[in-house]
This record gives sequence, C-alpha cells and structure tokens, in this order.
Amino acid sequence: MHIPMQVDYGVRALVDLAANGGEGPVRATDISKRQGIPEPYLVQVLHSLRKRGLTTTQRGPLGGHSLALEPSDISMGMVMEYLGGTQTMVGCLDEQGDCTQSSACGQRSVWLEVEMAMQAVLNSKSIADLVERDRLTENGAELAVRP
Repeated sequence: MHIPMQVDYGVRALVDLAANGGEGPVRATDISKRQGIPEPYLVQVLHSLRKRGLTTTQRGPLGGHSLALEPSDISMGMVMEYLGGTQTMVGCLDEQGDCTQSSACGQRSVWLEVEMAMQAVLNSKSIADLVERDRLTENGAELAVRP
C-alpha cells in the first residue's frame, strides 16, 4: 500500500497543530521547520485541510493555522479520505460487481478484506492519539504494536 505524501504531510501538520496550537495560531513556517515539510507544499496541504473543515486560518502578524475540530475528532481515515482520494489497493475494487479478468476470482474478496481492515485501523486512530504517541516516544516509552 502506498500512502500519498500529501496524506503524510497532512497528518504531520495536524499533529503539530494539536501539539503546538495551545497558545494561538501556528505559522506554516514553524510547522515546516519542525516537521521537515517544504513550506510551499505545506501551504497547499494546509489550504486543502482548511477547505475540508479540519483547520482554520487567521491572517495578520499574529495569524497562522489552528485546528477547527478537537484532535480526538479528526481520524487518520478522514485525512486519508480528504487528501488521498479514494484510490484502492487493487484496481478491481473500484469496480462494482464481479471480476472482469476471471469468472472465478478469489483474490478480490481478500483484497477487499485487507482494505476494510486498513480503513478500520485508520478510522480508529485520531490526531489526539498520535500526539499522545509522540509524547510517549519522546519520553522513551516503547509502544506496543498490536496485530
């Protein structure tokens, strides 16, 4: 599976906003430096997130970007849907109905199951969860990976 760079940058920007936005709007320049995201690309990502209602923008010398929702209300699945589009793992999952390659395709149901499991994991992880994971990792805690 391929995660589009725009999704990766979007998640990192949202986590940064959640972690650093407690005292007001956060400048794109600061997010760019902390996250290692090229600023021109980050500005495009932040614009897309604002259009989808996940962030707000305040202009002016004290302006910047803020979360429009609580971090716990923004899932990775939302970011994937909003920034990554609806591209499926395998082309046949885009099409409704039976496999066009074979009259008896057992793979399609397996790929669909994998995709549904992936979507369930992404929908179960919020930006707040990622902020907490970052905090634990910074403090030297090891995170258990559950299958």
